[in-house]
Amino acid sequence: MKILVCISKTPDTTSKIAFKDGNTQFDDAGVQWIINPYDEWYALVRAIELKEANPAATVHLVTVGGADAEPIIRKALALGGDEAIRVNTDSNDSYTIAAQIADVAKNGGYDLVFTGKETIDYNGSSIGAMVAELIDAPYISVATKFDLNGTVATVTREIEGGEEVAEVSLPLVVSCAKGVAEQRIPNMRGIMAARTKPLTVKEPTAITALTSIASFELRPAKAGVKLVDADNVDELVRLLHEEAKAI
Repeated sequence: MKILVCISKTPDTTSKIAFKDGNTQFDDAGVQWIINPYDEWYALVRAIELKEANPAATVHLVTVGGADAEPIIRKALALGGDEAIRVNTDSNDSYTIAAQIADVAKNGGYDLVFTGKETIDYNGSSIGAMVAELIDAPYISVATKFDLNGTVATVTREIEGGEEVAEVSLPLVVSCAKGVAEQRIPNMRGIMAARTKPLTVKEPTAITALTSIASFELRPAKAGVKLVDADNVDELVRLLHEEAKAI
């Protein structure tokens, strides 16, 4: 069984976010980059668990980005991936990214493609569905549990008001959420081994982007807190109704 895990580079959650060039570009000066947590903690770890249960399985990683993404993909290899592929292009267009991943998945003959449910920078949640469509495979999103019996997967996913359990045959694309696996930390053996694991750089397939970013905008600064005397219920109700629009 061949498993492909999509890995994305995202800013650390503690990074200070700023923009430049008239708010048209993200300012990455001084930014610490990490593996997107949904990709690392859930998609990658569940793939590694499946490999541990089936030693004949292989786990390959794919990322779409420039050379600056290689430290991130090496860290993912340290967790247990067998080899990695970097598609040598930078893009903020979801379709372009999905098409590059789909090209790798299609040519590599993978049985299972895992993604995180979303990235923590753009929160688009669109890559998995696009990849599935492009490789003509079933897609299950927001998986909180994934079990595999032969070539049939049983996937539990979140839906409004509860959970849904689906059974589907491979090949399959799944986006993973909290619950599908538990976070792991690379050990020294894994870190040393990652230095020599294959990392193939692939030139991108020609794709016409469907979207572009016109500008970025920071959230407005938080307003000051208003304190209301506990005995002044009428004023509290007025503020909730007229200013907070909560009632």
